[in-house]
Amino acid sequence: MKTTFHFKSLSEFHNYSNLPKPEHPLISLVDYSKVNYPTDTDAIQWIQDFYAIGLKRNVSEKFNYGQQKYDFNEGVLSFIAPNQTLNIQINQNITTNASGWLLLIHPDFLWNTPLTKSIKKYDFFGYAVNEALFLSEKEENNLITLLKNIQLEYQSNIDKFSQNIIISQIELLLNYAERYYERQFITRKITNHQILTKLEDTLNYYFNNKERLINGVPTVIQIADELRLSPNYLSSMLKVISGQSTQQHIHNKLIEKAKEKLSTTTQSVSEIAYELGFDYPASFSKLFKNKTNISPVAFRKSFN
Repeated sequence: MKTTFHFKSLSEFHNYSNLPKPEHPLISLVDYSKVNYPTDTDAIQWIQDFYAIGLKRNVSEKFNYGQQKYDFNEGVLSFIAPNQTLNIQINQNITTNASGWLLLIHPDFLWNTPLTKSIKKYDFFGYAVNEALFLSEKEENNLITLLKNIQLEYQSNIDKFSQNIIISQIELLLNYAERYYERQFITRKITNHQILTKLEDTLNYYFNNKERLINGVPTVIQIADELRLSPNYLSSMLKVISGQSTQQHIHNKLIEKAKEKLSTTTQSVSEIAYELGFDYPASFSKLFKNKTNISPVAFRKSFN
C-alpha cells in the first residue's frame, strides 16, 4: 500500500525520517545512515517544498522517479527540486549499511540572493533519479568537503556573513556537479551513442508514420518519454555529444523529411505541411526557411 506525504518544512521530513530536529529551519545536512523511514508500509510517495541534494551509497530502497527504478549501489549524486514527486519502494527483506549525505535547502533560505534565480539554470534538478551523477572517489570527497563546510557554517554562530558564505558553498557544489555531469556525458560514449541511435529510430518512426503525426510534430517530452529519459537529461546529453538539443534534432529530421517530399513528390506545400504534423502551412514554411534560408517553394524549384 502506497502512502502519500507532503513535506512543507525540513522539520516535517526530519520527523518522518526519525531524525533529530534540524539545527537550522531552512537548511540541513543529514547523515543518511541515520535516516529511518517507517517500516509499516512497502511504498512511499511524497512531495516536498524544498531542494534535496543526495549523495548516497548502499541504499536498499528503490527510488522510482520518472520512468525507471534505480538502485543506489554506488556513490551517486541526485537532485530533487521543490514540488517534484518522489516514489520509494521499501524492501523489508534487505538490510544494508546505507551511508551518504542529504542536503536539504528550503527556497526561503535563498531569498534575496542571486541563487534564487540562478538555481533554475541547473538542468539536473529536472533529471530523474535513474539519471543520477556517478562520482569518482576524488569527486565524491570534494563534494563531501563542501557539504560539511556548509554544515559547519550553519552550526556556528549566525552573523551577517553566514548566509552569503553558505550560498557561495552551495553554488560551488552545483558548479562542480555541472562539470561532473558533462564529464559523465563524455566518458559514457557507448551508452550515449546507443541513445543517439534510439533517438534516430524514434524520429524515423514518427515521421514515417502518418498516424503518429495526426496530433502534431512530436514534442521534446514525447521523444524523451519514448527513450525513457527526462527531457532535461536528454537535451543536456545531446548538447554535449552532438552540439544540438532534442528540439534541434526533431527539427533536423522534420526538414530532412520535408526536403524529401518537396524533391520527390508533387504534393503541395500545404499537403506536406499537414502530413508533417503542422496545423498551419505558414508555420511550416516559416520553420523551413528559418532552417534552410530558402522557402519550400524555392527549394522545390531548384530541382526543376
